[in-house]
Amino acid sequence: MSDIVLGIETSCDDTAAALVDSRGNILSSIVASQLDVHAAFGGIYPEFAARAHVSAILPTVHEAFKTAAIAPADIRAIGVTRGPGLVGSLLVGLNAATGLGLGWRKPVIGINHLRGHLRSADLEQQRVTYPATVLLVSGGHTLLASMKSSAQTELLGSTSDDSVGECYDKVGRMLGLGYPGGPAVDRLAMQGTPSIPFPRPVINKGLEFSFSGLKSAVARYMDAHADAPRADIAASFVQAVMDVLIKKSALALKQHPSRSFVIVGGVAASPQLREEARKLCSKFRVELCLPPLRWSTDNAAMIALATFDYLNLSIIKKPVAELQLAINSF
Repeated sequence: MSDIVLGIETSCDDTAAALVDSRGNILSSIVASQLDVHAAFGGIYPEFAARAHVSAILPTVHEAFKTAAIAPADIRAIGVTRGPGLVGSLLVGLNAATGLGLGWRKPVIGINHLRGHLRSADLEQQRVTYPATVLLVSGGHTLLASMKSSAQTELLGSTSDDSVGECYDKVGRMLGLGYPGGPAVDRLAMQGTPSIPFPRPVINKGLEFSFSGLKSAVARYMDAHADAPRADIAASFVQAVMDVLIKKSALALKQHPSRSFVIVGGVAASPQLREEARKLCSKFRVELCLPPLRWSTDNAAMIALATFDYLNLSIIKKPVAELQLAINSF
């Protein structure tokens, strides 16, 4: 039996398809970006996202097979993001995967988007040594998890409101940096001084996160100090975020001794976070595991790799396996 999986990812704004083997080698990874579609809105417009997915999904899958130079008969299964995400966008991917699975007589396995991110650190090569503590920081999610193996995950804490990536984007919009704001905020922060005492929300309250208060504090400060240097605002905001993320990661490492500290999700590309994480790992004498930058953001390769965690389960017996649509577990 072939050891290759087709991954399909449509949780938000990009349509992605990838072919990956069980060792994490990527045969192809195709992304149809919607950046131009949403740039004028300063964020994702859900209805336009779903429509764009409808147009792009089958051509993207076709291009993935063409690039990998294999046929549908050569794959073992199809993995598709089942949630969380935008409902309209998710339905496009789920319907396409189900139809392709029926036509090709291949199992279709619904994959939690967050599990995909957790597995992204092993794309292209095996990086994670278990047990591991994982910090997932993206546009839609912020959480800490403990992983005893690739298939055993315990949620330690998550955000009660905004994700850190969403907060980055909204602050970027306040600073007039466009969308997406995260990378631009980090670049601007390097030119400034973290001199503004923005709050560190719930920094001393366990492993839970909250970022809405920080976002609001930045907005209030900018309203009251119209002439404040934008670089200093960005630097102060980024420092507040880093203080929260690193302190809670340190607490998680104390409570759950690990061999690896893994950072995944789009915000894992932040140079400030990567530098602070290196210092943290040196202190705790654990290995820092970071996916290559191109695999930090949403992609179908991570969904394909996560699919292998389920392929040997007894429920996978027929061409279209039952899609578990609950989104509250990994």
